[in-house]
Amino acid sequence: MIPELRDRFNANFTDDTYRRFLRAIEAEVGTPIEFRPCETPVFLPKSLVDELLAASRQIVSQLDTPEYLAISRRSIPVEFDVPNEGRHPLFVQVDFALVDDGTGRIVPRLIELQGCPSLYAYQAILPHFYRRYFNLDGPEVLDHLLDGLSEEEYLRRFSETVLNGHDPREVVLMEIEPLSQKTLPDFRATEKLIGVSPVCITDLIRRGRKLFYRRDGQEVEIRRLYNRVIIDELVRRAIHPPFDLREDLDVEWAGHPNWYFRWSKFALPYLRHPTVPRSWFLDQLPEVPADPENFVLKPLFSFAGAGVRVRITAEDIERIPEEERSGYLLQERVEYAPVVRTPDGPSRVEVRIMFLWPEGSVPIPVTTLTRLSKGLMMGVDFNRNQTWVGSSCAFFPKQDG
Repeated sequence: MIPELRDRFNANFTDDTYRRFLRAIEAEVGTPIEFRPCETPVFLPKSLVDELLAASRQIVSQLDTPEYLAISRRSIPVEFDVPNEGRHPLFVQVDFALVDDGTGRIVPRLIELQGCPSLYAYQAILPHFYRRYFNLDGPEVLDHLLDGLSEEEYLRRFSETVLNGHDPREVVLMEIEPLSQKTLPDFRATEKLIGVSPVCITDLIRRGRKLFYRRDGQEVEIRRLYNRVIIDELVRRAIHPPFDLREDLDVEWAGHPNWYFRWSKFALPYLRHPTVPRSWFLDQLPEVPADPENFVLKPLFSFAGAGVRVRITAEDIERIPEEERSGYLLQERVEYAPVVRTPDGPSRVEVRIMFLWPEGSVPIPVTTLTRLSKGLMMGVDFNRNQTWVGSSCAFFPKQDG
């Protein structure tokens, strides 16, 4: 993406440095990393970062309307309609593929968006290890935080969004069996940075309208839930929490479950922006496209890309039963460009723009998460036995030129 930075990085890269880089991150977060950190960060031109920011802000603004709020109510399943959702999500992720626009220019195309938390703590730590182990230029030359944020401002805004003024002991990171999740490095980093501990949803204790958890042999009242539970996983694994999510409990949400449904693939057919591919709910599809191979069939709500079908045929579309079609999205396929040169062939890139949106504030783009792939899709299952793929971050010059 920035040829001189890519040339220098690749020329100086060694497998031994990469191994030391991995060991250092694991030592910092205090747990093995089960997902794959990529060998390289992504170097983005400042002009492309500005384009990503402008697009993501415009997309967010299209959903922050009374009209979309009313429309998206039908996205929430009755059994998971949780009260006290607030006016907007506190965490927003906007995922873009980097594609060739046909003239050789690299531009963003929207892949997905989410109204739930991501790896905010882990992504605060990761760039420093790329800088240290791969001798990248310092923050006065290469930035990794968005909107001109300093490290101190990033951590302050993250802490404020999660804690909302509460003692960290009274806030828990709620997940399903957090010690077994691949995202545990982020949970440990969250604990280290802002003092919020991971707790399994089944270990919470309900007393009347209040929730508690055990800490240091005592029951501690929970004032706020930093919610990392993915509803699809809750359903798929038949997990039964000790409280009904639909009840009006005396607890605040940081990452309210309803936004997982409202701000999701469900939103794509309602967006109008040059970066957004054509999309339809399958039950509202006017006709099967003449070129179905150029579309992707996605369940509206799935975990880690489960159920996504690429290279589809008309028969794949017609095979979905009528009663299930409202739960599927047909989306124009986006052709990722091979933009990162690596020793064994180019990698394709997806860039996540990560927002924090505290109550009473505006949505603030804070940092990036990038994923590199050489397979058909971005997930681990599509990149087995590949190198220079996996999770990373973006660096970009303070200014182009």
